[in-house]
Order: sequence, then C-alpha cells, then structure tokens
Amino acid sequence: MGEAMRHHWLLLGACGWVLLILMFVSKFISFRAVDDYGERVGGQSWTVPGTKVVRPIPVSSPVKPAPQPSDQVTNAADYTPVYLCNNTSFIHISVMSVCQPSAVPTGADWQPVVERRVELLSAVCKNSSLGNLTHAAISKFVLDRIFVCDKHKILFCQTPKVGNTQWKKVLIVLNGAFPSVEEIPENLVHDHEKNGLPRLSSLTPQEITHRLSTYFKFFIVRDPFERLISAFKDKFVKNPRFEPWYKHDIAPAIIRKYRKIHRDSDLAASGLHFEDFVRYLGDAEGRQRMDRQFGEHIIHWVTYAELCAPCEIHYSVVGHHETLEQDAPHILKAAGIDGMVSYPAIPPGITRYNRTKVEQYFSGISKRDVRRLYARYQGDFQLFGYPSPDFLLN
Repeated sequence: MGEAMRHHWLLLGACGWVLLILMFVSKFISFRAVDDYGERVGGQSWTVPGTKVVRPIPVSSPVKPAPQPSDQVTNAADYTPVYLCNNTSFIHISVMSVCQPSAVPTGADWQPVVERRVELLSAVCKNSSLGNLTHAAISKFVLDRIFVCDKHKILFCQTPKVGNTQWKKVLIVLNGAFPSVEEIPENLVHDHEKNGLPRLSSLTPQEITHRLSTYFKFFIVRDPFERLISAFKDKFVKNPRFEPWYKHDIAPAIIRKYRKIHRDSDLAASGLHFEDFVRYLGDAEGRQRMDRQFGEHIIHWVTYAELCAPCEIHYSVVGHHETLEQDAPHILKAAGIDGMVSYPAIPPGITRYNRTKVEQYFSGISKRDVRRLYARYQGDFQLFGYPSPDFLLN
C-alpha cells in the first residue's frame, strides 16, 4: 500500500513538472515576435527599462466599428484608411484635406482606389513647395532598392518595414528558383548574393532606361510613423543576432549625440531609447553627417521619396500596408501573374493601423521633437494620402 501511494505521488509530481515546463515554453514562444508576416525574429531586447522606454505592444488594436462617411474626417487615424477621395481639392498641400473613409471595395472595384493614389502622387509631385521632401534623383542608391524580374517584366522597389520579405518571395518564385513561397528558406530571402533577385543597378544605363519605361513597377507604403516604430523595434529592441552593428555601432553613436546624460563605458548596455531615435531622425544636419557614417544600414528609416524616387519614376501601382488584403491580389492580377504565384497568408489584424501603439511610443516625446520628425517625413505623409498626425503635433 505504501509503495503504491509513493508511486501515485511521484506520478503527480512528474505531471506537475511537465505542466510547469509547458507553461514556461509557451510563455517564451509568445515573446518571440512575428515580424514581416510570419518571419520569426530572434535576438534579445537590450533597451533598458525606464520612463522613456516602450515595451513591445501588440500590433493589432481592438476592432472598432467602421466610422460613417462624413464631409471631412477629423480623426482619420482611428481606422484603417482607404483614401477614396471624390475630388482633388486636397492637392493644395498647405490645407490638405483628409479623405473620406469608405467601405473597402474588392476585386474590380479596387482599380479606382489604385488610380486615385497615382493621381494624388502625381499632384503632390507637381507641387514645388515641398522640394526635396518629395523629389529624389534616380541615383545608384535608388536603383539598388529596385529588384528585377525580367521573365515577367516586373520591377519592385523595396521599402523596408512594410512587408517586403513576402514580395521578395513572390519574385523569387517568379524567377523560377522555387515552386512556391512556402518552400523558400527564410535565411535565403535576404541573402542578395544567392536569392536570384537582380537589382536594377546591376544593369547598363540602356537596360535600366528600357525597364523603367516598359516594365510593371510597384512598391508598398504604410503610415510613416508606424513604419519608424517598426524599424526601431526590429533593429534596436529585438536586435537580431545577425545584425550586431545596430547595437554596437549605430545605437551608441546616436546616444552620444542625442542623450544629454550617458556614460561612454556602457553605451551598448544602456540601449537606445525611442526618444533618442526621434531626436536623431529630426535633426536634419546632424543626421546627414551620421548617416554617411552608418552607410546603407539606414534604409529602414529612409523616406519613401529617397528610397524609390516616386516623383521621377512612374510607378504602375502604389500599395498600402493598411489595405494589403486588397492590394496584394490586385497587384498580382495587374502584373499578370495571379495564376502563377500567391501572396503569402496575412495574419489577421497585422496590417491595421494602431493609433494606440503610436500614441504610447510618442507619449514621452516633446512636441518640438515630434514636429521636427514630421517635418522630415511630411513628404511621405502627403505623397501617399496619410493624414498628418495632429493628435501628436498639437
């Protein structure tokens, strides 16, 4: 009897340990953020807790009822913007209107959305008052961002932190390296020496001109401030192990210049704060000098205008991260490849604009620094119809 009881308690103890281990493992897995629609990002957070530090926040916000259309939306950031403007009065940039929200069209009804985006882009480009906020030369830097699929006559401009990994997978499949996006190893996608995706910069001037004038061209954008938050989290909070320079080189340089109190002995350990990042991005002259030092690692927060030269290159489609569920199938069909490849599944809610997250990240930032930041990215807001973040600026 005693031996049976002993075995009984040993069994209960073993079950208890198994449950504890499972709980620990599930908790650990939940902390591994899913970035870029399914690509798990490794690494360790090294941002020090404090009043200026922002903890990782869920990507999606609670679903809110769709707002009713009105003559003008005053709080456009509360919903996923679709930007279906019925007129072009907003091209007067100094008093740019906010477009009406609308029921999200699908299929053939999405073409008017795409056309209005291109019309808006053209109108803003013609407004000379924005200057270099919207215009960029078609330099080698821009040509390096554009991937080529000659087989199907497609050009894709890379805009980091807007789901580009998935579009690279689509192009890799189209180039014939893999039969489906699901079979592509994650570590191959960003290995530009082995993924079989040539850049436009690798071609001759004549070949570049021909492709720019005849190929289907597209790129994707998202709310500029949400993109910056995504870049900060990915490069300075998660700190992937295969990109140590963000922790050891870029972050310390920013901290030295933009944090009033720091110790040189533990710059890497102290971690970059979002406030430091915002100050760096909003400092026009100082940032340019530092960016030359950082090299092309800065592409994750370079403006869309600088990355893709949308005022100089006539793009066929400009997709929006917030409406990717509609844009992805439209782009595949418009490019004539919808029967050859599928865009990877999009996790529910991941594309939705999250105003709560934006407010929390900017809660400790001074109005002066926010306005300087907006001054740099104002061109991106206006080129692509994103309402100015008045809830942060005022």
